Amino acid sequence: MSTALQNRRPVITGWSAVSPHGIGAEALVDGLRAQRSTGAPLDTGRWRVPAGRAHLVPGFETREVLGKKGTRSMDRVTGLAVSAVGGLLRQPGSVRETETGDRAALVLATTTGSAASMMDFTRSSLEGARPYDVDPAVMPNAVMNCAAGQCAIWFGIKGPNTTLAGGRAAGLLSVNYATRLLASGRADTVLCGAAEEFSAARYWLERHSRGAEAPDVPLGEGAAVLLIQPAGSIGQERPALAEILAVRSRVAVGNQARGALEACVRAALDASDVRPEEVWAAVPGEAPGRLGQVERDVLTELCGSEATTRVPAVSRLGDVSSASASFQIAMLLATADARPESAGRIALVTSADRDGSLVCAVLRLVGA
Repeated sequence: MSTALQNRRPVITGWSAVSPHGIGAEALVDGLRAQRSTGAPLDTGRWRVPAGRAHLVPGFETREVLGKKGTRSMDRVTGLAVSAVGGLLRQPGSVRETETGDRAALVLATTTGSAASMMDFTRSSLEGARPYDVDPAVMPNAVMNCAAGQCAIWFGIKGPNTTLAGGRAAGLLSVNYATRLLASGRADTVLCGAAEEFSAARYWLERHSRGAEAPDVPLGEGAAVLLIQPAGSIGQERPALAEILAVRSRVAVGNQARGALEACVRAALDASDVRPEEVWAAVPGEAPGRLGQVERDVLTELCGSEATTRVPAVSRLGDVSSASASFQIAMLLATADARPESAGRIALVTSADRDGSLVCAVLRLVGA
């Protein structure tokens, strides 16, 4: 084990994704390598939205991907989450004895769960002859933690099961939560991820809440999941990919966001005993509009423009909202895997949500 892991900080030992590039980690890696565009015209008849473009998972139909058993009433965000978790657990080197069961936890980041399921269920109550004339089979989909619960049921993950709703910041907040679960001894392994679906409900919510600042940023969808374990428990089957040095957060809105984000980044670097000039890659969350530009400007000023361009921008997947940070880390690990010089180097990952949540994680990339 490298000296970088001797302080026993938690490490990321695996990842998988269901993205607009396709299903599985390899699909994302291949898409990034080929620099393929993922945006495509929307089927307005199916989605009931105006003509435009979006970044959808190609050909993703829950029942076709997961099979018919147990998926009749499963909504799209749950299907994406279950697919991503399953992809991670089916990878070569997966150790099901430790990655599932009583000592394995699941932390899933979200914005609201499935906005489509919530709205559809509410609508059926209002339109029916009686308020209780609803389909009970779809009621679980209207609960925010449905996707996390289904992941646990499908794969036998019996430890703590947590859903964190935090918009774009939720992915990094879930990483911090995962490290706390490990530090407190509540779990030996944490599957930590995020999922976001495309739907008419989400389209209209975003269109009416963004304002004039970024009205035309196309939406994306997908799910990404990380495997996080204590450094002392990893084996040859899944070697460490990155060490989690620190996660720090702040809250600020409007003109205060820039100063608060810079303070957040500096606090995370100080906690990691790292100087800004040591950062090899700085990966912003690319929030639509002015906030995303503020985030990129802060990272460029602190770490340099070269650091902010080493990893492909997560915005190439569209606005994946709460799944952004998980995809940022997945894209960072994919980039590092193709660049041997990244071994031992420092990476920053940041998120900035329009509700004022600002988060920064510091990772040390681990070489073979």
